[in-house]
Amino acid sequence: MRTPALPRPLANLALPAIAAVSVCLAAAGPAAAAGMAAGGPAAPAVVIKMGTGAPEGSSWHQIFKEMGEKWKQAPGGGVTLRIYPGGVLGDEPDLVRKMRVGQIQAAALTSVGLSDIDESVAALSVPMLYRSYEELDHVRERLRPLLERRLEEKEFVVLNWGDAGWVMFFAKEPFRTPDDVRRMKLFVWAGDNDAVELWKASGFHPIPLAATDILPGLQSGLINAFDTTPLLALASQWFGLAPHLLDLKWAPLVGATVVTRKAWEKVPAPARPVLLKAAAEAGERLKGEIRSANEQAIEAMKKRGLRIIPVTPEIEAAWRRAAEGAYPKIRGPIVPARVFDEALRLRDEHRSAAGKPAGGGPGG
Repeated sequence: MRTPALPRPLANLALPAIAAVSVCLAAAGPAAAAGMAAGGPAAPAVVIKMGTGAPEGSSWHQIFKEMGEKWKQAPGGGVTLRIYPGGVLGDEPDLVRKMRVGQIQAAALTSVGLSDIDESVAALSVPMLYRSYEELDHVRERLRPLLERRLEEKEFVVLNWGDAGWVMFFAKEPFRTPDDVRRMKLFVWAGDNDAVELWKASGFHPIPLAATDILPGLQSGLINAFDTTPLLALASQWFGLAPHLLDLKWAPLVGATVVTRKAWEKVPAPARPVLLKAAAEAGERLKGEIRSANEQAIEAMKKRGLRIIPVTPEIEAAWRRAAEGAYPKIRGPIVPARVFDEALRLRDEHRSAAGKPAGGGPGG
């Protein structure tokens, strides 16, 4: 089951790396040449326009701006980064579509958008497959070569990886078990037909909507439950209409910043290592800040009326059974079987090294 990410977007990721980040590459035009002829400072040969779901003035926006300053100093004339915050360039499906037709050349996407490029990335966001960031980091780092190779085969180059926190369930009314949520109208990302069918097959009542329709959907009663990260629930104010949060880590919302290979090849070769290094540093900073910010978001929402629903071992077991019952429909149809199995092996490898039981997989 794929999970929603940012408001139009956020999403995405998110991510983000908190949400959807789009990037356009364009060669500098005659004005740049005129500036040099007039004795002014030489303009960078490449301009990158980046749209992001991160709010203007946020810490994520600031990190992107600092990354842009480093890009400007890259060899070969540098690269100008123009940031368009707040998701003004569209949600993740829009960004992927625009990249494919050449309207934009890059985006920072969550697993929602990345899976539109290559479904293997969804292995990092399988519900209840991971119990901690340590497990996620272990699996992602070892899957990176495979995932990046598959994305490159689809003509995309990965600039960095990140995540936007744990996806959790929010609802208008108190709830605890999967059966409680099955009686609710659950938001699902519009256009994600695989997720819709998977939720239905698992006995839930999914309502496909754009992320921008979550708030009016809650107001009208079209939906009364959704799953997202605490940070996004706070930033979007969705929690105000769904003030009950189940204290359950359903799935990590991961993401990556990607650029089309065609556009990447337009960046001067000497500049590419500088851009990659700055992007990797930004990704690490974003990951650290977002992880801590999600904990802070929960505390902030609690002060504004959010009610935390504790999870007993019995309730967690019920949710785990619900998730694992869908694994046969995820492995193969949604996540390539080879990648799913490798993610599961790597997760169990980490648990074994930590002295913890494995389990949580097909036949596990």
